[in-house]
Amino acid sequence: MATSRAYLDHNASAPLLPAARAAVVAALDIAANPSSVHNEGRAARRLIEDARRDVAALVGAKAEHVVFTSGATEAATTLLSPDWRMGRGAIRMSRLYVTEADHPCVLNGGRFPVDRVTRLGVDSNGIVDLAALEAALAGHDKSEGLPLVAMHAANNETGVIQPFRAISELVKAAGGVLVLDAVQAAGRIPLDMSEGYADYLILSSHKIGGPKGAGAIVATADLMMPAPLVSGGGQEKGHRGGTENLPAIAGFGAAARAALAGLAEINEVRAMRDRLEETVLRLVSDAEIFGKGAERLANTTFFAIPGVKAETAQIAFDLAGVALSAGSACSSGKVGPSHVLKAMGYANLGALRVSIGRQTTDNEIAQFEEALAKMLARRNGATQAA
Repeated sequence: MATSRAYLDHNASAPLLPAARAAVVAALDIAANPSSVHNEGRAARRLIEDARRDVAALVGAKAEHVVFTSGATEAATTLLSPDWRMGRGAIRMSRLYVTEADHPCVLNGGRFPVDRVTRLGVDSNGIVDLAALEAALAGHDKSEGLPLVAMHAANNETGVIQPFRAISELVKAAGGVLVLDAVQAAGRIPLDMSEGYADYLILSSHKIGGPKGAGAIVATADLMMPAPLVSGGGQEKGHRGGTENLPAIAGFGAAARAALAGLAEINEVRAMRDRLEETVLRLVSDAEIFGKGAERLANTTFFAIPGVKAETAQIAFDLAGVALSAGSACSSGKVGPSHVLKAMGYANLGALRVSIGRQTTDNEIAQFEEALAKMLARRNGATQAA
């Protein structure tokens, strides 16, 4: 087993940034409840509001429109609800529209009944069928309530970026509400909610180098919000009850600051990813790189090697000191067929995901290349012996 490790699984969880770690440690020294009115409580509150501003700045939003949650799954479940309010008035979302390639926290429909969720197909690159979305929205019965559309801005497995501005135009024309799962997109492509292409974003701290245990709902305005998933003492303007996770939120804010600054380095990340893909194709000429025909995140590649099971390859890479994924890491360590690939028309095909970041080094890429070459040499040797 290798003595050094190459961590190439940033889409599962990015390494904790030094600034985020420092913010967490500093927040741990504040014992007070952020809702307390004394000096110590106000100090805790300042940390939360500073983080709120930093998270808002990452996506071009207003700080007062950020609601902190325990993570992206809670944020999604909160937003994917039939029951909303505008002021004191109730608003009904009668149907949810998602894609077959969405993350399970969106794909499963949140608080919507199963029969009120419409799943839309995607093409071979994983791009939503815009004509099908337009037809579905045209057929929506507004007498029952508004259409709610929820889709990923960028796919967690393939890195493919959805045409969310075109999606937004269709949703607006239908009088609907658009939720973008921006968990993988934030910090990897520029996002600016002031452009008005999304009504709500879902964010996650640990995908951008912050600590686990913090996420956010970011809205363009706070006039209309879903019924709370977690009710309690009125924290987060009543949108999410419970004492705030001060250390995680402080770390989230620090990571958001770093992620915004790091957008300037995205071309360096893309060059490293492209080098890795060139190596894969040089060593395996018939390797399949999924989503390559579409715009993708600069840090992600999702590929299959004919004749090699993804689970077997993942173990081989792990033994060689390389951490990567066979699909997404959202099922408590279980590895199985990718629902994303199935939606794209690749049945019974496993794949490996490499996802990197600004902290990734040339040495880590070289370690991946060496591990791949050795794995292929062993396979070829076994084939010849047989």
